[in-house]
Amino acid sequence: MKNILRLIGVLAIVAFIVLNVFVYVVDQTQTGILLEFGKPKGGPLQPGIHFRVPGLHKIVIFDARLLEYDAQAREVITRDKKNLKVDNFARWRIIEPLTFYNKVRDVYRAQERLDDIIYSLLREELGKYNLIDIVANDRTKIMLAVTLAANEAAKQYGIEVTDVRIKRADLPDENAKHVYDRMKAERTRQAKRYRAEGEEASRKLKSQADKEHDIILAEAYRKAEEIRGEGDGKATKIYAKAYGKDPEFYAFVKSLEVYRKSIGKDDVLVLSPQEPLFKYMRSEKAK
Repeated sequence: MKNILRLIGVLAIVAFIVLNVFVYVVDQTQTGILLEFGKPKGGPLQPGIHFRVPGLHKIVIFDARLLEYDAQAREVITRDKKNLKVDNFARWRIIEPLTFYNKVRDVYRAQERLDDIIYSLLREELGKYNLIDIVANDRTKIMLAVTLAANEAAKQYGIEVTDVRIKRADLPDENAKHVYDRMKAERTRQAKRYRAEGEEASRKLKSQADKEHDIILAEAYRKAEEIRGEGDGKATKIYAKAYGKDPEFYAFVKSLEVYRKSIGKDDVLVLSPQEPLFKYMRSEKAK
């Protein structure tokens, strides 16, 4: 019984070694080619189990998923002769493993080819536009054109370029300060214009308010004079009516009113005894 178990264990180890030597598994996320004496044999390997002969065959595996290439920032010149420092990246995949292997061998060399292709196309395409269009207006159209052209150029290497994007576009350091100074001067000019417009609007509002204030005061004064005139008219009628009823009493009341308004508590008057103003003070009735 022990011998049988020992034999089974030995056979299992041998089977494991044989499988590792003669069998190779290609993952769902991979693709590859089979080399026989260093030369490709057959088409691309599909995901699954594949057999090989050690020393005769070699399997080269590539990632079949989208890969990302991140380029170093480099300068381009726009149509209006402005230097622009562009930092871009691209997404790509291997679609023909055999062509890819024959032309570039591995991912590192493939990215070198993509760097040359994409930078050349970017420089050419960005040179057709002004700086403001690249930064603000036409970037999507530019990058679509670069993507299509890069994909067409990369097909010869068995590569499909799916997307090219600009991560960042900056002015070179030596130009940035001048641009920022111009931007600051422009913002200062706009601020002064806005302040001047605000002050002008303020003066107009104040002038209109002063005008309306004067109109309101004049109208109020007119109405007050009208009311005062009406009151004086009514008072005159009342006085006339009272005078008509008893002229002597009316004269007496008016004299008392004059006394009250013209003579103070501590006033001293030096007048002739015959002064008409004080006739009621001299009369027996007044006494």
